[in-house]
Amino acid sequence: MIIKNKHSNLLEQHQYKYSLQDVKDPNLYREIYPYTEIPKVAFNHRRVPLDMPEEIWITDTTFRDGQQSRAPYTANQIVDIYKLLHRLGGEGGLIRQSEFFVYTKKDREAAERCMELGYEFPEVTTWIRARDEDFRLVNDLGIKETGILVSCSDYHIFKKLGMTRAQALDHYLGVVKKAFSAGIRPRCHLEDITRADFYGFVVPFVNALTDLSREANIPVKIRMCDTMGYGVSYPGAALPRSVPGIVYGLHHYADVPSEMLEWHGHNDFYKGVDNAVNAWLYGASGVNCSLLGIGERTGNVPLEAMVIEYASLRGDFGGMDPRVITEIAEYFEREIGYAIPPMTPFVGENFNVTRAGVHADGLMKDAEIYNIFDTEAILNRPPEVAISNTSGLAGIAYWINKHYNLPHFREVTKNDEIVIRVKEEIDRLYSDGRTTLMGEEELMAIIESVAPGVDGYREEDENDN
Repeated sequence: MIIKNKHSNLLEQHQYKYSLQDVKDPNLYREIYPYTEIPKVAFNHRRVPLDMPEEIWITDTTFRDGQQSRAPYTANQIVDIYKLLHRLGGEGGLIRQSEFFVYTKKDREAAERCMELGYEFPEVTTWIRARDEDFRLVNDLGIKETGILVSCSDYHIFKKLGMTRAQALDHYLGVVKKAFSAGIRPRCHLEDITRADFYGFVVPFVNALTDLSREANIPVKIRMCDTMGYGVSYPGAALPRSVPGIVYGLHHYADVPSEMLEWHGHNDFYKGVDNAVNAWLYGASGVNCSLLGIGERTGNVPLEAMVIEYASLRGDFGGMDPRVITEIAEYFEREIGYAIPPMTPFVGENFNVTRAGVHADGLMKDAEIYNIFDTEAILNRPPEVAISNTSGLAGIAYWINKHYNLPHFREVTKNDEIVIRVKEEIDRLYSDGRTTLMGEEELMAIIESVAPGVDGYREEDENDN
């Protein structure tokens, strides 16, 4: 069959429709996944074209996958975080959906309270087991879309479910039919897609889903789940690990439109963000994320990272408010007691903090020299310095100016006596064997000891205003 590609305006030939390969023994790709060794990356040198959709967006799994790796959130915490997600995503809804568990009274209460807020975005969706009672539960809540687990690798089909591929396909299609009967849009979570036989099971299964969807006139969303973080985005990498290959194959050989394709990745091999970006680049509209990357094992794709990636690719935030990212980080630490690793990009305590004196000297001359972007304007996080034996005179001067919020005409320099005397005291402490960073209160005490009344600078400045 020859069709015209709407993006390239070229005629494309679809010569083959893939059929299910109901093999006797599981294909575990042992040459790629030997288990006793690090997984291998194979190349076939086939490249697919970039095909970014006209619209791309983010979906959230903080209250589903994010809750599988930590103590459950309270209902109040879920509602608070959901409100922050709404503000972060903006009225345009670039954070399109958020998925919830609905098995406990607390989770159902949280979902209902979030729906009562009346926000169009993020839409409240769910994740359920393939059981009749679960569909009734979702239907009673008035949920319009739910995720359904449809594991697609032979590791899961043969080893976990104890089925053949044909049996798994029939079972999954039956579950989807139940969703249609309940009037619910199914979101099929193709678990472990980066270890699955792509053309032997995945494409034939999704083709069958597409046929069912057309018959029911209800859309089916395909979530590509890189459950173990095996996906790679290298040009010419082979399936089943190739992220571009997976997105292209579903788009072109299973007729799944971009708006129905969603990537869900994990970070086991440090590739979570890169794979999510490439899913966008090669034709998926949605990427599924969790706030602060909290998720099973090494976590999910951090939602805040994809907010920044969106702006990098599109040139602006599309109505999102990135300053809310800082509020979210503060909420997690203050209200939930979650300790964010200090070097975490965009949200960690030290992500825009320097300890080197030469860097602090650059910051004093022009923050752009050592700050990744205007973190104060974009994230409401001004650059900072941490004081130690390596901070130098420049670092101490910068800390004093920022901490006391001194106006430009009162700022101290690294040549001022107060800075020199503070450094002398700090050097004395480290020469006596100190190895830790200087704390805020400790630094203030040292500054007050060498320059009594310095704290009055701030009061005078406020009175001047």
